[in-house]
Parts: sequence; structure tokens; C-alpha cells
Amino acid sequence: MAATTPRPSEAVRRFTPGERWLHLGFGLLIGVLVVTAGFLYVDPLSQLVGRRALLAQIHFWTGVLLPVPLALAVVLSPAFRADARRLNRFQAWDREWLRRAARLDLSGPSGKFNAGQKLNSAFVLGAAIVMFVTGLMLHFFEPLPDTIRTGATFVHDMFALAVVILGAGHIWMAWNDPEARDGLRTGTVSRSWAASRHPLWDELASTGRGSGEEVTREVSEPHQKER
Repeated sequence: MAATTPRPSEAVRRFTPGERWLHLGFGLLIGVLVVTAGFLYVDPLSQLVGRRALLAQIHFWTGVLLPVPLALAVVLSPAFRADARRLNRFQAWDREWLRRAARLDLSGPSGKFNAGQKLNSAFVLGAAIVMFVTGLMLHFFEPLPDTIRTGATFVHDMFALAVVILGAGHIWMAWNDPEARDGLRTGTVSRSWAASRHPLWDELASTGRGSGEEVTREVSEPHQKER
């Protein structure tokens, strides 16, 4: 009897168009900030450009625009607000994911977002707020004493360095996971990928009852037994 060709995995909706545009817009703004900061503060790069004042203005106004995509998503996208609640809520299995990640094992149980993604989003949001405030302090520096300006410069630079390092890691992980990139490009992923990388989210989504974070006990118990 001839073997039948297996049907392709059913696609699972991971991100809406609004969420994908948010990621793209926020990422582009961060990219412009990093590039202009490099040309402003790294000596070998700063020697390549002659219009430093223009670069400084581009850097400043890009920073001013940074909250805009987030604000639009909060106001206009119910899906983004739902995902923000998921990112803001740590579950029991997130601690298990972190314990495994400390041993360089990223196969721990997770809902729609794993614990690493939750920590990353929390840091990026916090860093964006800190850098936005300190950036305003550095731009409108005249009324501030030298000690405040010096402290704001140090904090701004250290958070910028941390964002660059974290962003490089984020890009590296995305580069090594083509289907995760496709999820942001098309909004959907295969059910097999979701079951492998985010099993709690996928198991519950496949029942039609919502996201993996909404029912904890019945979905997480099989994974607790695997420890």
C-alpha cells in the first residue's frame, strides 16, 4: 500500500498585523538610535561624518518618537494588550524554564512566551523609559547641575550598551530560528513548531479554549512530571 503524504501542520496565529508592525517600527527606531549613537560617540565612526549636529538631531527626535508605536498598539490593538498581560505574568513553569536555561537547555515548558522573552520584554521596556527620560535630561541640560548631567550621561550610556548587547543576542537567536522569524513576517507558525517551542500555549490553543496561560494546572501537570 502506497504511503500517503502527511498533511502540512495547521497554521497557528501568533501575531496580528498590528503587533508585527509594532515590532518592525520599534525595531527600526532602535536601529536608528544605535547607528546614530555609534557615529556620535565611537571615535573611528565619528571621523567618517561631518554633520555631527544633524546626527544629534536625528538621534534626539528618533528617541522622542520611540514611545509612539507602543502607545498606538496599546490604544488600537486588543491582541497587543492581551499579549502584554501574558508577558507581564510569570507562571510556575516560567521558573522551571529559567532553571533549565541556566543549564543552557531552552526546551523548558512555556506558554505563548517563554520566561526569557518575558524578561527581555520587561528589560527593553524599562530601558526605553530610562533612556527616554535621561535623553531629555541630556538635551535640555541647561537648568540641571553638573552632577545630575554626569549621572544622566552615565545611566544613558550604560543602558544603551546593555540594549546593544541584548539586541545582538535577540538577533542571533532569531537568526537561528527561521520559523520564529516567519511568525513575525507572516503572523503564523506551524502547529508542530508551537507544540515544540511553546507547548503550553499550543496545547490549550488547539482545544479552542484560549491561550496556555489561562489554564495552568491541567496543562502544566504533564510537564511537571517530566522533571
